[in-house]
Amino acid sequence: MKQLKVGVVGASGKMGKELRQVISEAGFTPFLGMYNSKKPEGFEHAANSWSDKRAEEVDLWIDFSLPEAFDQAIKAMAKFKKPIVSGTTGISAAQKELLKEASAHAPILWSSNMSVGVAFVNKILSQFKDIKDFDFQIEELHHKHKKDAPSGTAKTMQENLESAVGKKVPPTLSIRGGGIFGVHRIWAMSDQEVITIEHQALNRKVFAEGALKAGLSILNKGPGLYSMKDIF
Repeated sequence: MKQLKVGVVGASGKMGKELRQVISEAGFTPFLGMYNSKKPEGFEHAANSWSDKRAEEVDLWIDFSLPEAFDQAIKAMAKFKKPIVSGTTGISAAQKELLKEASAHAPILWSSNMSVGVAFVNKILSQFKDIKDFDFQIEELHHKHKKDAPSGTAKTMQENLESAVGKKVPPTLSIRGGGIFGVHRIWAMSDQEVITIEHQALNRKVFAEGALKAGLSILNKGPGLYSMKDIF
């Protein structure tokens, strides 16, 4: 059986390091680490240009880059027509349109959160249609270095919740501090009772493992835009 070669975009970042370890632990090859400034360690090869010929050998791409590098990365990866998983957050509406365009050439799974647990929470939010008369509030907590607020995960949850209950929900409450990896909490409140659903990420590895699982789930799929809902 051919050894799966995985390419990571944003390989020198914190998520890139987690992915390298998770890919190796799963028995696959952390083949190519794409970077901008600091050369990543632990990959068979590293490159800071999309003209690098080794990019053509990658079987699966996993992207955890930044919004400012997103356009070039997605266009370049789609050109190879290999599966792409992207967990880059803070992307614009125009960049989401770019994802749709690129998905005509390759299977692409984008998610604001690669945790399987968060995917499950988003799945069950559809059940809130049965209590649509309740009041709702979403809050999210992250480490003090996180740049976007509210988080991409909270935005996705809000979209799913509003779709389920058929009304606008108040803006997400965002808290930044310490080294919190990520906490997302959904409140449903009536005059007589309160329901809360909470997800906590205990480390970054949960996102790396989810991203790899997502990649394996679309490995043999045709071109199209997929989400974490498709891994269940």
